[in-house]
Amino acid sequence: MATMAEALAPAAAAPQDIGAEKKSVSRSQSAVLIPWVTAQGINVRRHAAALRPFRNDEFGTGAEAPTAGHVESVNKLLTGLRRGLARHSQRVTEAVRHATETPSTPALQAMVNRKEQAHRWVQGIEKIWDFYFELFGQRQSPYAKWLLSCDRIALDCYRTAYLGVGSAKSIPAPPPFSYMRTGFSPATFRRGIPLTRLGKQLNPFPLIELPYHRLVNPWTLGAVLHELSHNLQTDLGLSKAIPRNVALRLLKADVPRSVAFVWARWNREMFADMCALLLGGPEIAGSLMDVIARGTRTVVSFNPRGVHPTPYLRMLNTIELLRRMGFTSEAERYRAAWHRIYPKTLTGNIPSAMLKSFPKACALAVDAMVYKPYTELGGKNLAQVIPFGAKEQSMIGEAAGRLAAGTDPGIIPDRFVIGAARLALNRKMASPGTITKNFYKALASG
Repeated sequence: MATMAEALAPAAAAPQDIGAEKKSVSRSQSAVLIPWVTAQGINVRRHAAALRPFRNDEFGTGAEAPTAGHVESVNKLLTGLRRGLARHSQRVTEAVRHATETPSTPALQAMVNRKEQAHRWVQGIEKIWDFYFELFGQRQSPYAKWLLSCDRIALDCYRTAYLGVGSAKSIPAPPPFSYMRTGFSPATFRRGIPLTRLGKQLNPFPLIELPYHRLVNPWTLGAVLHELSHNLQTDLGLSKAIPRNVALRLLKADVPRSVAFVWARWNREMFADMCALLLGGPEIAGSLMDVIARGTRTVVSFNPRGVHPTPYLRMLNTIELLRRMGFTSEAERYRAAWHRIYPKTLTGNIPSAMLKSFPKACALAVDAMVYKPYTELGGKNLAQVIPFGAKEQSMIGEAAGRLAAGTDPGIIPDRFVIGAARLALNRKMASPGTITKNFYKALASG
């Protein structure tokens, strides 16, 4: 007679029932699980293959297309990352093979874990691939000639600086690359710095980001000169020397230590303003005003941690350099216009120590930055490396008339066409539309 324990125990499954259950699970795996697992390996391999290097002719073959150097630099970045992706893809392939042969829960979980790791890697590369695909793709848009014009201006500036230095320097490559993006302010991303939009990978060449509204109004493209000057400060090796020399100069002149350190912190933006003026001449001062002449509160708002000079003082820095360049009457006209909009009594929260020391500090900072020799420039000063005077301004004036008339502006440097366009606009030599059309025709033809 069976005991109570034996009576309550579950009945053992008959041998035929166990076999039926195994067959049922196997049929389910074959119908859904195994094909799905197999597809995961296919998906990863195909996604990885799609993030291929760019072809040299992929974005056109005209002058406006990315240069072979730009494409090669991006492909070099992508190739390095794709090696890691290939390793992850292979790991997924191995996990898929094991999971299809032995579809146990541990094997399946190992496969999906490896799939997720590979997917994250793919997403990181895809972000970089997509960034350059969009940038290069703009060179097949209706704005390609506009961007080519900005590239040529930037290249002209680099050539001027590197030909002007007192001793040979290694030539940076590739040159700056311009692209369009909506927004109020232009920007730049320097060569060799990690970019968030690239997943902290190093940017292979200088990028100059230009808002659409600047490209529509080319007389405002002094912004190109300013942004590429940030890159020149780095590529010429002046990133440490400029702030050090400015700070030491002010401290030796008994400018308060707190004030001297503010000027040192402003060095990059001030250098870009100074260099842009040397590259493009007096009309670039008007382009700067386009940017910094905002509401009164903004213009006199002092940021103790900011890297940009307070706008009210920033314009006065440019006016001081104009004076030192020999354009005294232009400097006084800009000063009068600036103070008409923003009277001297409008000081906002600018510290009294900054205001009191400003005339002296401004003159010393401009002198230290522009008119003192640097070892990095082969013993020359910046004004000698990038000379601009009455002769160059005369060339811009003549080019303005030709630009307005729609004739060839001649052999003037590309960077001078910005000033010519602004001069033509200010003197009403032609309509804004005509000046714009002729600006891009002069720079992008050929």
